[in-house]
Amino acid sequence: MTRADAMGWLLVAVARLVTGAQGHWRGCPPKAEQRIYFANHQSHLDWVLIWAALPQELRARTRPIAARDYWTSTRFKHWLTREVFNAVYVSRQRTDDQDPLEPLVEALARGDSLVIFPEGTRSNRGEPMPFKSGLYHLAEQFPDVALIPVWIDNVQRVMPKGEVVPVPILCTATFGTPMRLAPGEDKRAFLDRARQAVLAARPMVA
Repeated sequence: MTRADAMGWLLVAVARLVTGAQGHWRGCPPKAEQRIYFANHQSHLDWVLIWAALPQELRARTRPIAARDYWTSTRFKHWLTREVFNAVYVSRQRTDDQDPLEPLVEALARGDSLVIFPEGTRSNRGEPMPFKSGLYHLAEQFPDVALIPVWIDNVQRVMPKGEVVPVPILCTATFGTPMRLAPGEDKRAFLDRARQAVLAARPMVA
């Protein structure tokens, strides 16, 4: 077992200890097929929760998106995201001629699955903000890749603002019903439908 493999197992164990990292497959089963998991965005820990909730055989081919400037700012963070999570780095500051989706397109073309957050930034408003256009363009270029909506719950409470020690809180990632871009579907209509699919995956409160 490599150091990266050992660290991966350790992170899964810690994530499950602190958050429970429970994955609820309500709309689809875990399956060894190429997928784009898209979710609401509450915390830096969101993609760790989804990654830890996946079966081990799916984690190996499922890559999160990571901001290059933040996740390569130290040797440890760079090693962690590169060797353990096999992250796809994106640049938040680009020149006008750079396509922000290029690294994601390359990963999908290689057959990898992705975890993305279409809001583009974190939100604590309860419901996700309007989705940006990236998910639409990926669905348009890769129509055979299943789109899996995910509702993430409680992760923002694990690391409250100003705290440095995680608070043990039960967190869940609920995987909803797969969707695809419909023929001729308008971009805004698709993005609204995708946002509603994430909301539909939210567990009902008794």
